[in-house]
Amino acid sequence: MAKLILSMDGLVLKEIPLLKDRMSIGRKATNDIQIDNMAISGEHAAVVTILNDSFLEDLNSTNGTMVNGQAVRKHFLKDGDVIELGKYKMKYLAAPVTPGETTDYAKNMLFESMPVPEAVKASDPVGAGRALAGKGAPAVAAIQLLSGSNAGRELQLTKTLTTLGKPGVQVAVIARRPQGYFLTHVEGASFPVLNGKSLDAQAHRLEDHDVIELAGVKMEFFLKT
Repeated sequence: MAKLILSMDGLVLKEIPLLKDRMSIGRKATNDIQIDNMAISGEHAAVVTILNDSFLEDLNSTNGTMVNGQAVRKHFLKDGDVIELGKYKMKYLAAPVTPGETTDYAKNMLFESMPVPEAVKASDPVGAGRALAGKGAPAVAAIQLLSGSNAGRELQLTKTLTTLGKPGVQVAVIARRPQGYFLTHVEGASFPVLNGKSLDAQAHRLEDHDVIELAGVKMEFFLKT
């Protein structure tokens, strides 16, 4: 299980296991991790954990959230990352990965499918309906890499959530919903590019033959017949 080590001025205050899919951080007592300090917003940030991966999101805090000295809005946490909230620091220690669960980071693109927690479902906007393949299920779709050393590789989007990109560079997720497939930016200074246009922080519904550019690699989203 992943955990956070909370400290201030080099003194360790507590060890916090990430027991829930979403752990909120802030000054209010209603937060999962309360830091009672005026420099911390009432609801400052949150850590969302999906299997062995954790994402940090700043919740429009007044003084901002930093990771390893850099201001962030959303960040894919890596083992040893240090989250800074005012004078407080939280070191992220990733959960041990068991054989068979590790993602193939040796490849140019990260492809990982996983179930999605309720916290992520609730924050994912849903667009207008589209053609469905059966009641309550979207048409079967896939992603094919168009560039890079893995060009031609194909991934069928059968899971609820599929992570794409390079941790530390640029990461996005494709959520599979009854209404279709939605692309959302997770980490990186720049947003993914869809059909030549840069996206924003909102979820975008994908259409047949859309071309996505992410972490320097082009890929095509298409519906399978």
